[in-house]
Amino acid sequence: MQTTLKKRLEIVIEAPMLERLMRKLDTLELPGYTVMPAVSGRGRNGSWSRKGEISDSQRMFVLFAILDESLLSDVLDAVYKLVSAQIGIVTVSDVHVIRADHF
Repeated sequence: MQTTLKKRLEIVIEAPMLERLMRKLDTLELPGYTVMPAVSGRGRNGSWSRKGEISDSQRMFVLFAILDESLLSDVLDAVYKLVSAQIGIVTVSDVHVIRADHF
């Protein structure tokens, strides 16, 4: 089976910034993305968990998208402007997809 090389963008971001991030990605005409809640983790500042949180301020989400490399530079520039002053982790990796026309 033939596969096509694409890029996977993954962003861990605080809940208050999520809507802004999605609006920005929509203006860049990404073919799509998925958002999932981040339940718990550990980072530079220690462990964290959603358990017991009653406000959005400390809830985290993971957004991921598969996109063509030609879009990557513009997307990263826009994402950096949003996460540079906030909590946010951005990674990019290579992925092979089966249905390239979906991305």
